[in-house]
Amino acid sequence: MTKILFLCSKNKLRSPTAEAIFCNVEGWEVTSAGISNDAEVPVSLEDIEWADYIFVMENAHKKKLANKFGRALNKQVVISLGIPDDYDYMDEELIRILKSKVPDLVR
Repeated sequence: MTKILFLCSKNKLRSPTAEAIFCNVEGWEVTSAGISNDAEVPVSLEDIEWADYIFVMENAHKKKLANKFGRALNKQVVISLGIPDDYDYMDEELIRILKSKVPDLVR
């Protein structure tokens, strides 16, 4: 089972959308969180240690992740998807972008 964590700022729009569209992919276990302390579901050390892949929506999230959990980021593949905070939850364009990027990046 491949464990995938999706991260955005507040875990309200982008990362929950990714979790929703990929949660039923065979062989994947998927969850989401936010990198901000006031996120709906703030990312925890347990989340980081659990994940095989961590997809962040923006490069800024990757930097914050490294600052907060640098020592724990040793086995995970961390990938920035380059998706700005311009989309609503389950936005059709956001879904299209996620589906066009994520599957090709998971081995």
